[in-house]
Amino acid sequence: MDCSFSTLTLYILPLLLVLYILKSLKLWTSDTSAGNFPPGPPRLPVIGNLHMINLGRPSESLMKLSKKYGPVYSVQMGNVKMVVLSGYETVKSALVDYADEFAERPHIPIFEDINEGFGIPFSHGENWKAMRRFTLSKLRDFGMGKRTIEDRIIEECGYFIKLLESLEGKPVDLTIKTSFAIGNIIMSIIFGERLDYQDPDLFKILTIIDENMRLLGSPSTAIYNVLPVFQYLPGSHMKIKKNVKELHTFFKKKFAEHLETLDKNDQRGYIDAFLIKQEEEKSDPNTYFHTKNLLSVLLTLFMAGIDTTSSTIRWAILFMIQNSEIQKRVHDEVDKVIGSAVPKTDHRKDMPYTNAVIHETQRLANIVPMNLPRETTTDIVFQGYYLPKGTYIIPLLESVLQETEFEKSESFHPEHFLDSDGQFVKRSAFMPFSAGRRVCLGETLARMELFLFFTSLMQKFSFHSSTEMSDFFVKPLTGFTISPMGQKICCVPRI
Repeated sequence: MDCSFSTLTLYILPLLLVLYILKSLKLWTSDTSAGNFPPGPPRLPVIGNLHMINLGRPSESLMKLSKKYGPVYSVQMGNVKMVVLSGYETVKSALVDYADEFAERPHIPIFEDINEGFGIPFSHGENWKAMRRFTLSKLRDFGMGKRTIEDRIIEECGYFIKLLESLEGKPVDLTIKTSFAIGNIIMSIIFGERLDYQDPDLFKILTIIDENMRLLGSPSTAIYNVLPVFQYLPGSHMKIKKNVKELHTFFKKKFAEHLETLDKNDQRGYIDAFLIKQEEEKSDPNTYFHTKNLLSVLLTLFMAGIDTTSSTIRWAILFMIQNSEIQKRVHDEVDKVIGSAVPKTDHRKDMPYTNAVIHETQRLANIVPMNLPRETTTDIVFQGYYLPKGTYIIPLLESVLQETEFEKSESFHPEHFLDSDGQFVKRSAFMPFSAGRRVCLGETLARMELFLFFTSLMQKFSFHSSTEMSDFFVKPLTGFTISPMGQKICCVPRI
């Protein structure tokens, strides 16, 4: 069901009169850019093009509009004017060829509320550079401290497999269980420890994160972001902020525990490294190493690091059930290359088909269809259009991953990443982690997690629908990221 109309009616129409008054008093303005600004559909007063957008899945509406208005066009969501970039050549040109010019983030109300301009993905200027540089340095080379990240992933795969084996092939929804496993990897990187799958703290954290990722993509949050007057009305944004406070409480408890036993020469994880750096720079009034930045970085590592990877693993399993012949080919390659050994990242170079299946999963699952938005850092003429500094940019990743660059874009087709000899080939249009200055900092970790978890699961299990295949479905949920709708499946141990 298209939820744009019902949401518009519920949240906007009762206040249109008030907004018109504000506009007439010039308390509510809409900037008109000078020069040759990209074309777009006609706009209504105050709400702009909101009435044309399916707020439950806005990327679908933007894809349709690109067919009419071209690869560079504009829309207005409430009082926010946006430029949409569509198609591989256009998106790649902006994010890579003009990386510096498209390197900022816009100020989005809900993310300003929960991050206050700190952290990494939605911070700005020097703060962003300092936090990103420090965080990357601690994750580099797949390891931090005494144990490598690969070792931690392999260990967690073992715990996860034991959990699934205990089910003895009985129907199960893997949603929260997959999040347990990926969440523990993030826990070990940040805090240097994992939690038991029965731990109430782990369950609470993952439940909050799952709820927030859904609410961040809700229609009411979308409206709040473009019509901030709605901050005074009930909506998803209030629950999101409440949830974030709960996560902050958990993080602060961990800060206190780590400070009591902090050892510069024995850093257990990211939090220790940050706290040590914070102590070193405590006399600097301009330091970026303060509690608000640490809270925001951890929030990102947990929310983005858990949700996207666990969702992709579940998409892969569902695609295997949907395509039994592909599942068999993966089983055959795993048996041939790995056998009964423990899967390692070194195996990837000898497993082109499995590698292609993972890449095709990321392409078709389309986890972040609208990318994270960008903002221009300077006035620029891009593909003949004038974009002033501060222009809100949507690099539409869905148009890259699911359009003409891939021959069978609407199907699950691993051959997109294989040559005629069956060898793996990179595709330049494969950019699920985005590109340019703001490319996902967790890309290397995510790639390793996906390969090790997928091969470990395929080594140990065959996956089947718990119902007749006619009743089996592979459908997306609505949210900030695109997760598969939960359903019970059977994880049958391979003999």
